[in-house]
Amino acid sequence: MDMIFDTQAPQGMTFGDSGLDRLAEARGDTTALQADPTARCLLFWRGLVLVEGARLARLPLDHPVLAAAEEPPVLLGRAATGPVFARDISAWVPPEGDEQPPRHPAVSDDQALSDLRAVMYGLSPEEGELSAMARALFSWHQTHRFCACCGGASVPEQAGWQRMCPTCGARHFPRTDPVVIMLITSGDRVLLGRSHGWPEAMYSLPAGFVEPGETIEAAVRREIREETGVAVGAVDYLSCQPWPFPNSLMFGCRGTALSERITVDPVELEDALWLSREDLVKVFAGDHPVIRRPRRGAIAEHLLRNWLADTLD
Repeated sequence: MDMIFDTQAPQGMTFGDSGLDRLAEARGDTTALQADPTARCLLFWRGLVLVEGARLARLPLDHPVLAAAEEPPVLLGRAATGPVFARDISAWVPPEGDEQPPRHPAVSDDQALSDLRAVMYGLSPEEGELSAMARALFSWHQTHRFCACCGGASVPEQAGWQRMCPTCGARHFPRTDPVVIMLITSGDRVLLGRSHGWPEAMYSLPAGFVEPGETIEAAVRREIREETGVAVGAVDYLSCQPWPFPNSLMFGCRGTALSERITVDPVELEDALWLSREDLVKVFAGDHPVIRRPRRGAIAEHLLRNWLADTLD
């Protein structure tokens, strides 16, 4: 019997699987793909992405702005319109006193650099996957320029999907950090936390990194206990989201609290609280006096919205 898989991200959540062909078999030689007249390129600068309005800007591969890129194009895959690459021009230094974010003189007036989080909700599933992939890869390249085996400078290979050390021959591959993000409930209340340095009125679901040798379920219980002192019983996996800030894969889980007493670890969190369904309705309506609406397109918003609507299953 044939198996049918849903290749789309859950509704309202960005950066999921769009069914994009990543062309892994072509990474060894992208000459023909770069010569394809339909090939286009996404542009990044120090973590910001070039957009046109609320959509990703897709530049021809010979666009003048790409001359500022120091490393070869990264192959992302074949989109509906043709091959898509990405370039990073972080080496470009804007004129002193330029606007923030700066505007490269080679881009058009309707194009601008933007924080990906600011436009993520309006992206199509394909744009979400392309942008998450590119941003995560560039973050990895920027922080892994030297060989972990011998300390020598490494160089990108396989269209940006590997780094190779010419000194010792070691090969290095992009990393993804597993993170659990937890919808912990007690009856009709949900546990929210606030990290240090977050924007005013921002609360979200608790999250934390999975440790080596640890299951997802164990990570949920440990992180909640460490951060809030709340004991958790049954844990279920719900859905996941690549989160390219910088290189995480967020595993969304639901857990049932065995206690409600909160003891905040001040190193981990600034605050934690139980929020009722009635108050969460006010949060989503923008009427809550203390907590602002969660970021649209993020897995935390997706889990909270579906818990509120009783559509998690």
